[in-house]
Amino acid sequence: MAVKHKVSRRSRSRSVGISDVAAAAGVSTASVSRFMHNPMRVSPKLRDRVEAAIKELNYIPHRAGRALASRQSLIVGAIVPTLDNAIFSRQVMAFQQNLRDAGYTLLLATSEYNPELEFRQARVMLEHGVDALMLVGQKRGSEFYEMLERATIPFITTWIYNKHSIYPCCGFSHETAMKRVVDYVLELGHRNICVVTGFANVNDRVAARLKGIRKALKEHGLELQQDRIAYSEYTFDAGGEALARLLEKGERPTAILCGNDILAGGVLTEARKRNIKVPEELSVMGFGDLDIAAQLDPPLSTVRTPKAEIGEAAATYLLDSLAGRKPESRIEVDIKFCWRDSFVRASKQ
Repeated sequence: MAVKHKVSRRSRSRSVGISDVAAAAGVSTASVSRFMHNPMRVSPKLRDRVEAAIKELNYIPHRAGRALASRQSLIVGAIVPTLDNAIFSRQVMAFQQNLRDAGYTLLLATSEYNPELEFRQARVMLEHGVDALMLVGQKRGSEFYEMLERATIPFITTWIYNKHSIYPCCGFSHETAMKRVVDYVLELGHRNICVVTGFANVNDRVAARLKGIRKALKEHGLELQQDRIAYSEYTFDAGGEALARLLEKGERPTAILCGNDILAGGVLTEARKRNIKVPEELSVMGFGDLDIAAQLDPPLSTVRTPKAEIGEAAATYLLDSLAGRKPESRIEVDIKFCWRDSFVRASKQ
C-alpha cells in the first residue's frame, strides 16, 4: 500500500522519527504510538498505512527510549531446555504467536538442561529489561527465585502443575499421569517393568514421573528397583543404548516405559535389531505423542501432552499480569492417553 507522500533524499539523510511516520501515513503521532505499543489496538486500515510508512521510511523505533518512557521493553524472555524436542518447539511457537498478537517480541534461550547456564541466561535477560519471563519446570535454587523477586516482573513456570505451588505454574501433574499409566499397565498383567528416562537430578518432571511409577507399584505390592531404570540423554540412539544396558542386567522386561517418544523410538529400533518382537515379547510406552509416534512400527502407545496449550496459557497469564489484571496463577491443562499397537496385555506375550 502506498504511503501519503514520497520521502525525499534529504529526509532519508537525517534520523527518521515517529512524526515522520505519522506524516507519511497521514495519521496522528498518537495513532502511530498506539500502533507501536500494540498493533492490535488500531484498525486494520490504519495498521496497513502505518506499516507501509515504516517500510517506506525504513524507520527503526528507538526501543531503549520507549522502554525508559513507558518502563516497558515490550520484550518477553523464555528459557527452555532444548529446541531439538518438538515438545518445546511447539510450546514456544504458540507462546510467541500470542505475544506477537499483543505487540510483544520473544527473546529465547535454551539451557541444555544446565541449571547454571539457565541462571546466567535469566540474569542477562533481566539486565536487558525483559518485561516477563517463561521458564520450564520449578527445580532451581533459591538464588534464582530471589533474583526473579528482586526484578519484580511476572514469570511463570511451565510443564508442571501443583495446586499448592508458591510460584505461578502451567501444566499437568507428571506424578498423577504416570501413576495412571502404571495402574493400567498393571491391569494388563505386566509385573516385570523397566523405565528408560532422563536424569531426575536436573529435571523435576522426570522425578515426578518416577514418583508416580513407584507409588502405583507400591499399591500393588511391587517395587521399582534401581537396576530396572536406565537414565539417558533424550536422543534416539540413547534410547537404544538404554535398552541394551537393561538387557545386560538381567531378565528381559515385558514392558518398558520411556520418558519421551524419541527414547521409545530408539528402544523399538534396538528391539528389532535383537529380534525382540514388539509388542508380542516386549510392550513399549512413550511420552509426548510427537507426530512420529503414530507412524512408528508398530504405532507407539504414548501420553499426549498439550504442547501448544501450555504455550498459549503461559502467554495469556503473562500478558494479563502485565496489563494489571490478576489471572489464576496455577493453570492445569489436560493430557490424553494414546494406547496403540506397541502395548498389549502381558498374557499375549
